[in-house]
Amino acid sequence: MTTVLVADDDADIRDLVAFKLEQAGLEVLTVGDGQAAVEMARSHHPTLAVLDVSMPLLSGIEVCRMLRADPSTAGMLIIMLTARVQEQDVEGGFSAGADDYVTKPFSPRELVSRIQALLTRARA
Repeated sequence: MTTVLVADDDADIRDLVAFKLEQAGLEVLTVGDGQAAVEMARSHHPTLAVLDVSMPLLSGIEVCRMLRADPSTAGMLIIMLTARVQEQDVEGGFSAGADDYVTKPFSPRELVSRIQALLTRARA
């Protein structure tokens, strides 16, 4: 089964995303801060991570850079989920190594579709 890590300090968003992903048949791990995201990714090796940019301890951008720099997690798919919508924020997410960038407010259905599309392309 495909495992997705959801890292967001907002419990409501974290729970909503996890619920929608579980409905789509994915296994979900959730954490509430950047440091926990790095630790969970290194210990469980999920296929994909959904990272909020603004989190305590480490930002999603920092987490993304750390995961890309670690050979054991470098191939993980990463989607940034954030309220930061300025062009430089989007560029920063992609330059850190993100595969996709979804802005809040977001459609949970669209997020699941983007995750499924990334997973399908990764398998091809």
